[in-house]
Amino acid sequence: MDKKTDNDSEKNDFSNVRILVVDNERPLAQVMTESLERIDLNVDMATSGPEGTERVDEKFYDVVVSDLVMNDVDGMGVLKKVREVSPETEVILVTGHASVPKAVEAMQEGAFNFLEKPITPKRLQAVVLKAIESSRLRQTNIELHRRLDEKFGFENLIYASESMKSVVERLKRIAPTDAGVLITGETGAGKDVIAQAIHHNSPRKNKPFVAINTAAVSQQLVESELFGHVRGAFTDAINDRIGKFEYANGGTLFLDEIGDMPMPTQIKLLRVLEEREITRVGDNKSTPVNVRVVAATNKNLEDEIEKGNFRSDLYFRLKIVSVHLDPLSKRKDDIVPLSDYFRRQAASKYGKKIKNFSPDLTRWMFNYEWKGNVRQLKNVVESLVVLDMDGVLDMDDLSPDLFDDNAEISPDPVSSSTGPNPLVGMTWKEIESYIIKETLKLVSDNRKETAKILGMSERSLYRKIDAIKSEESGTIVSEAGDDQ
Repeated sequence: MDKKTDNDSEKNDFSNVRILVVDNERPLAQVMTESLERIDLNVDMATSGPEGTERVDEKFYDVVVSDLVMNDVDGMGVLKKVREVSPETEVILVTGHASVPKAVEAMQEGAFNFLEKPITPKRLQAVVLKAIESSRLRQTNIELHRRLDEKFGFENLIYASESMKSVVERLKRIAPTDAGVLITGETGAGKDVIAQAIHHNSPRKNKPFVAINTAAVSQQLVESELFGHVRGAFTDAINDRIGKFEYANGGTLFLDEIGDMPMPTQIKLLRVLEEREITRVGDNKSTPVNVRVVAATNKNLEDEIEKGNFRSDLYFRLKIVSVHLDPLSKRKDDIVPLSDYFRRQAASKYGKKIKNFSPDLTRWMFNYEWKGNVRQLKNVVESLVVLDMDGVLDMDDLSPDLFDDNAEISPDPVSSSTGPNPLVGMTWKEIESYIIKETLKLVSDNRKETAKILGMSERSLYRKIDAIKSEESGTIVSEAGDDQ
């Protein structure tokens, strides 16, 4: 056997890979097991179909190699069991010449490949290595979709304000449809997050989500980015290229800063939306596309129409339904839960233990204008975490440039366009109590949902609720042992 180099070992890290070999002829099962162990794979062996399905129930395997013809439970039975309990596992079936048609049928049912007897060790090893690669890709895709579902599920959006509550209720009605959506709001308000939430809660969630900021692309290249081009269409077009519409086919295309799109491109976009087909730059052939378009802008498009900068017919075509995000200055109730979410996120990113925000810093955050909205809040909190030295985020962790245009810190409530803010002037404990009670109201006293929104365990929430009730009734209760 050839000696493996260090590079080979790094490239083929099989320490976490598990293989199962199933064959009711023990000598054959033993031979296959030993062949795979020679390339450093961790292999379990089962000498019957029932034993194989039992092992699949008990443990996760990246690849299962099973004989097709067995008593009691055959290879098709093993395949069916694997598909039920572990969709990311790849199954390779071993068969004699007479059973090849059955093996082909098995591949149509989801088997990765089949091997015809007699099998050489090299052939077995090569096919199993390819199956491992495929299994890892499946696992990565499944994990990616799980994380996206966790991040963009409506129940996981971070908010406490009535304004955002109304937005989320509207999104729940919009997402399951195929209607185009126009999202409006200031820069940094979270329009991109809303667009992704719409996609990941729609029937198109398993298809691509493709985003393009039309303001960030030069006018000469916008059409090429959206619709693609053919070789020779312009000076630098040395190859054919597909555009964002074709990339997003079957899924969702997010057109950010649509108000900055050049007028000639607006005309072509309108035609694409009407006819559901695109024509690459420099081509005469049309290509059908099935894309849901979600657009966003920080401009008042009706004003832009009056100025002659935006087409009214495109505006009404994009605005089948609309969603408006208020600036953070008008939804200050969202500052505490968002800040705490960003604190935990940044603490994990930089490997730091950060307990909370000081009362002074909390009051400062409510007084600040947040012209950059949620994006600016996230960046400031991340900066606070980076600069912190004592585990508590306080005024001394703030970057000096943030004081230039900031209002004076005051313990008194400040008025805004939405009325006096009830949180300013409270201690951190009082703010926490207020947020818990308001969140409980928001979800009709559902404690499980409240804990999820606030990013704490249910046990921790119950303790805090008991402490709040006891304090309100005048009883002193210790919260010792609370898990932060």
